[in-house]
Amino acid sequence: MSRIDSVHAAGGVEVWEVSSLGTTAHNFHIHGVSFRVLSVGDGDPDAVDRGPKDTVKVPKDGSVVRLLVTMPEHASETVPYMAHCHVLQHEDMGMMMQFTVVEPGQEASAPRTLSMQGAGHAKH
Repeated sequence: MSRIDSVHAAGGVEVWEVSSLGTTAHNFHIHGVSFRVLSVGDGDPDAVDRGPKDTVKVPKDGSVVRLLVTMPEHASETVPYMAHCHVLQHEDMGMMMQFTVVEPGQEASAPRTLSMQGAGHAKH
């Protein structure tokens, strides 16, 4: 829980690529942000995947799902956001990532670990 996997600029817009390496599809969810599905594999997203999302189905075939992610305006080096799949067994195993959102230009100097004593709770 003290690990920060990535740091992003508040209000920034990024393209994330997500894929499944397993034999099952995954529902990928990002806490506290919205995104738009740009593509699934080589095709356009289905109608259900158009519009603002916080969760998307990632196919089991290894197809890359491209997301246009808009970072929140709230910045904090000590209160991380989470991204994870909604496969319960994976959540139980702690398979998730944490990221922080900081003021633009502060990404390189932001900590990559949190003190558990001073750490806040992840945004939901």
